[in-house]
Parts: sequence; structure tokens; C-alpha cells
Amino acid sequence: MSSARILVVCTGNVCRSPFLERRLQNSLDSIWGQNGMSVASAGTGALVAAPIDPLSASLLERLGVASSDFVARQLTTSMVADSQLVLTATRAHRGLVARLHPRSMRYTFAVADFADLVDHIPDDQMPTVTEPGEWLGQIASLAAQRRGLHPPMAADEADIVDPYRRGPEVFQAMAAQIERWMPSLRRALGQAGGADPQRRREDPALAD
Repeated sequence: MSSARILVVCTGNVCRSPFLERRLQNSLDSIWGQNGMSVASAGTGALVAAPIDPLSASLLERLGVASSDFVARQLTTSMVADSQLVLTATRAHRGLVARLHPRSMRYTFAVADFADLVDHIPDDQMPTVTEPGEWLGQIASLAAQRRGLHPPMAADEADIVDPYRRGPEVFQAMAAQIERWMPSLRRALGQAGGADPQRRREDPALAD
């Protein structure tokens, strides 16, 4: 079985990227089984060994997602090279990842851009494989092929707001942005039809 690793990147690795890491891992586990697709995170200027910000942790807890064991990590070239998909909090972070490992340009996206790109992939063009590593490689390639085929998102829509050292309302705004993209991410990363139906279980956090 080929590896299926997703890396999420922000700056400090204590607010945005850990929230998305744990939220996405929880959702993908309901499709592929526990860690069928592995989601990790790191920061371009990480507060190394720091825990997740309590406000991000609280928002995850409301969704039934644990984060007490989280520890911030500094982004490294090997982390990027070992991933099949890199999702960044902002377009500027994507540039930093690409400078660290230029070959990653083809599979690195600001998370909002990735969600937007995959929304334009018709269902009949989505991956049909049942192995998570193959699915991840194919969806990253399909998303990259969509670049330039339609107008990009506005800059103020493409970047996740940075709530670090700010109030609860900014953390709520961060979480709301991510939740808005979750259905697109979930579809792109397995729900669209290729994942083993036996592994697809309803995600309680997305249920009506």
C-alpha cells in the first residue's frame, strides 16, 4: 500500500494548521478508516513543542475532536517531500513551501484554492481507485490541472485569517472558513466515490 500523507502548513503551528489537521483527520477517518489517510501539520515559524492554542482546542472539542496531545513542529524539507498533498493556510505559505522544496509546487495548494479547484472537477472525472495513497496522488494531479482554467479566488477569500493572540471572534472566523471548505475537501479526498464503501461512515460533525 502506498503512503497517503497530507501536510497542513501555517506559521506558528498552534492555531490554524492544528485545527485543520485534526478536523480533517477526523473526517477522513470516517471515509478511509483510522489513519487510512494521515494528516499532519507544521509551521514555517513554529512555536516548537507548544500545545495547540486553547481557543482552537475548544472549537475542536465542540466538534468532538481531540487535540490534547498536539505538539507544534517546525516545517522541514523532508516533511514536504514525504507528503502527497500539502495544504497551506495562505498563498504566501504556499510560496514558502515551494522555496523549501521546489518540486512540491505541483501538489501544494492554499487550502481554499484546493477546495475551489476540486469543486470544478466533475464527479465522472474523480478518482475511482480504492487505495488511499493512489487516490491522494490522483486528486492532487487533477487539482493542479485545473489551475488557470477558471478565475482564481480573490486574495481576501483565499487566505485563512490568522487568529494568533487575537480574540475568540477571530478564532470563530477561522473555524467558519475551514468549515465552509470541509464538504469540498471531504468529497475530493475520498467521498466522491472511489473509497471503499465499507469504509464510508457518516461524519457526525457534518450531519444535518
